[in-house]
Amino acid sequence: MIIDRAKKRSPREAFGKALVELGKENKDIVVLDADLSASTQTKLFAKEFPDRFFDVGIAEQNLIDTAAGLSAVGKIPFAATFAVFATGRTYDQIRNTVCYSNFNVKIIGTHGGVTVGEDGATHQALEDIGLMSNLPNMHVIVPADYSETYSAIKYASKHEGPYYIRIARASLPDVFDEGYSISVKGKIIKEGSDITLVTNGETLQECIEAVNELKNWGVDAELIHMPFVKPFDKETVITSAKKTGLVVTVENHSVKGGLGSAVCETLSENYPTKVIRIGVNDQFGRSGTANELMKYFGLDKEGIVKKIVEIKK
Repeated sequence: MIIDRAKKRSPREAFGKALVELGKENKDIVVLDADLSASTQTKLFAKEFPDRFFDVGIAEQNLIDTAAGLSAVGKIPFAATFAVFATGRTYDQIRNTVCYSNFNVKIIGTHGGVTVGEDGATHQALEDIGLMSNLPNMHVIVPADYSETYSAIKYASKHEGPYYIRIARASLPDVFDEGYSISVKGKIIKEGSDITLVTNGETLQECIEAVNELKNWGVDAELIHMPFVKPFDKETVITSAKKTGLVVTVENHSVKGGLGSAVCETLSENYPTKVIRIGVNDQFGRSGTANELMKYFGLDKEGIVKKIVEIKK
């Protein structure tokens, strides 16, 4: 697969457009935001359905509790703000109000990971996937591009229970075609025999290019895309690990509590295999451009290739 980096689209825009389509299909869809509707793109829904849009201001705990209340009376609320606020400032409300009661609340965290860029460590959620994955009843999705984000929003709207969907700030090249349907089952992007590479979100594009480059180093890598961190498709990972005997995970998140942890837990319990985790190594983010930070943390194509070549020596 070849990625065209010259053509990029915004996953946040896909989120906004999906909301509008859902609003037309179902009058019970409501949207809430915390004074960031231009950034999250919930402004598109607000313009189309002003009577079903609620801006709670800079009061994220209220955002979640209001969404829970709307869910309790039969609405399907989508509550959106930056990932660091959506999961950090609101953890108590998500745990004790949404998840404990198993309310049908969809939480959308935009601007996840180090690619938030110059806003720096305070705004770069690197623990959000771990926080949400550890909550009973919560589902966690990390889509990779425009089409998958659109599909993830539609999917969540049609399935009961709490969902956390993490969306990148940056515009991204297309990986999937229009009409793509997201699935709980992991997607094998490329089959290989020497190593298993597992990723999701915006690092998928980097891994696709890394897999292509690794051929020049004599490494035949299998690439698996896992948009669902919870529930987690154990079978696909186990089957691949049995074939290659070595697994590398790549994620725009802390190496603790995210995709890498889900892979390690799966394999340690079912088929013990060596796992190398590429991500942010138990530290806060930094300020810089998205590209600079991807490079700094070894999440770009070059960093991934370098690490895998070192492992395979």
